[in-house]
Amino acid sequence: MELRHLKYFLAVAKELNFTKAAEKLFISQPPLSRQIIELEEEIQARLFIRNNKKVELTEAGKYFEKEVKELFQNLERITIKTQKIAEHVSGEFRIAYISSIYSSVISELIQHLKAEFPYVNFKLFEVSTTKQISALEQGKIDLGIIRSPIKSPKIKSQLWFRDGFSVVYNKSLIQINSEKEIPNLKDQTFVFFNKDYAPHYHEVLLELCAFYGFEPKVVHESNNINSIVQLVKNRLGISIVPSNIAKNNQDPEIGFIELKKVNLYTDVSLITSKEDDSEITKIAVDFLLHFSNK
Repeated sequence: MELRHLKYFLAVAKELNFTKAAEKLFISQPPLSRQIIELEEEIQARLFIRNNKKVELTEAGKYFEKEVKELFQNLERITIKTQKIAEHVSGEFRIAYISSIYSSVISELIQHLKAEFPYVNFKLFEVSTTKQISALEQGKIDLGIIRSPIKSPKIKSQLWFRDGFSVVYNKSLIQINSEKEIPNLKDQTFVFFNKDYAPHYHEVLLELCAFYGFEPKVVHESNNINSIVQLVKNRLGISIVPSNIAKNNQDPEIGFIELKKVNLYTDVSLITSKEDDSEITKIAVDFLLHFSNK
């Protein structure tokens, strides 16, 4: 079995039409049909149902397509890693983070890595937790900074720091002096993270409000923590954000009240591939673990 057999198979599986698949592969149809037959004979399984009207994948073909796609993803990841080894850690190192945790520590990390690896091009991306996990599995990023939980057998996760929550409000819109006044916010308009974008985080915010005895009136939603804080500043509502945001925000128009009574936290974790044992990744993780973002 050769890689071209698998590429031909994927082309036919995608198009479900031998003529169209042959055109995409820049070969004629008869050789393509012969290659597919050879593949089926080699693995001793029928992969396609063929008739005059249509082409369909058999159940075996559907399973084979799924596994072959994963095989090519792994091959791409292996190729990228091999290139990095050959380049002696030159090339690119890609770091992804979520908007709610960006701080000066990440800037300091880039400066530290540039001093250690002057020939590496470091790239920063603001990416949601879900997309980071997928990108790391596919070898598209090298280090991710997310809010847990995470479920992936391919990823190693290390706790960076545990973050609490704080109410954020515009000081000219409402006056609040302590945590015991939080229940009085039940009639206020709230700005939250979008449920589809960050479902776990959204649920935690609802739990926080329930702890203080009310259900929030969520009128505005956003996928970016900085946009949420800006909406609060523009008097469009109040919100609940990770306390790390409060520590890094010096805007005099914005006020924060930390929610200390409720035992709810969010874990910020560093994620890397379980197969990544490179020196640059180790140095990056060690730097962040040493200079905790607390």
